[in-house]
Amino acid sequence: MTPLTPQDLKNIETVEGAIKNIKNFVDFENTINRVKELEDKVNEPDFWDNSEAAISVIKERDKLRGSISVAQDLEAKLNEILEFMELAESENDAESIIEFGECLGALAKEALKSQIESVLSGPQDASNCYVEINSGAGGTEAQDWAEMLARMYFRWAEKRNYKTEITDKTDGEEAGVKSLTLYVKGSKAYGWLKKETGVHRLVRISPFDSNSRRHTSFASVSVTPELDNDIEIELNDSDLRIDTYRASGAGGQHVNKTDSAVRITHIPSGIVTQSQVDRSQHRNREIAMNMLKSKLYALKLKEQEDEIKASQNKTDIAWGNQIRSYVLQPYQMVKDTRTGIEKGNAMAVLDGDIDEFLEAAISTIV
Repeated sequence: MTPLTPQDLKNIETVEGAIKNIKNFVDFENTINRVKELEDKVNEPDFWDNSEAAISVIKERDKLRGSISVAQDLEAKLNEILEFMELAESENDAESIIEFGECLGALAKEALKSQIESVLSGPQDASNCYVEINSGAGGTEAQDWAEMLARMYFRWAEKRNYKTEITDKTDGEEAGVKSLTLYVKGSKAYGWLKKETGVHRLVRISPFDSNSRRHTSFASVSVTPELDNDIEIELNDSDLRIDTYRASGAGGQHVNKTDSAVRITHIPSGIVTQSQVDRSQHRNREIAMNMLKSKLYALKLKEQEDEIKASQNKTDIAWGNQIRSYVLQPYQMVKDTRTGIEKGNAMAVLDGDIDEFLEAAISTIV
């Protein structure tokens, strides 16, 4: 066998790990068996007697074929590269060995990308989403941190050419925000951001402390998908309390002088959504209602997965619950407590460089 460099071994491990994760996610063996069943149906003499049923079978077969072909293609490419490397070694072809090592590195990158694409194939992963940020206890310090998080997601979305809109915002007394809801529109926005739900912790020298002491602040993030029109969430009028109020602002001629902002409370669940983004009360009501449906759908999914405690304002915004810590003083470090991913350039992370954290968190679902 070809003597492999440490980097070659690392790349092989990466590819094999991605293949394993993809297979687990698509339920590989059962999917292969299901494809065989469907192909047997297609080969039956009377298959096209019911054209509607036949088309449905073919669509399912083709979709399942596509899901298993990703792992199969990666396996085939890996085996081919290793065979060529072994052949090059037997012929003392050093130049080819280096070349195939580079191919192995490229395959590792392809495998990681394929893993993410396979994982982001859930029923709502392709959806736009709402990112709700709430400051924890701590007054101005925590409210400033909540606004820093909002900026981080703004910058991340901007780099991906996603569109963003603030649908609701409650300013802090001195600085920052008590709460902010950001609508993110773009391909697989929910899939990418769904694992950001949780508590985020900041450690820094407070700019609001005259004694320049180090402070720890917390803020919670909740990400919910914007629902497709074909997903119905039943709402009874008797379960809703709808309030109108004047939109908040910094003052001056642009302050809304009518009760155009809308707050909707779903009484059975206690979920509250609100919008003040538009001067039209009708439009704000529509936005708040869409957000409510999204949150109820997300809550239903969490119930099915026994993970209700993860979001919907039921997670304590405090020590021991954080999914990620951002340390600015006395050193710079951002660490995800779920995946162990660390980055030393905390300011770059707060400027939207969070893809590495997102990719690692997404991969944990397999």
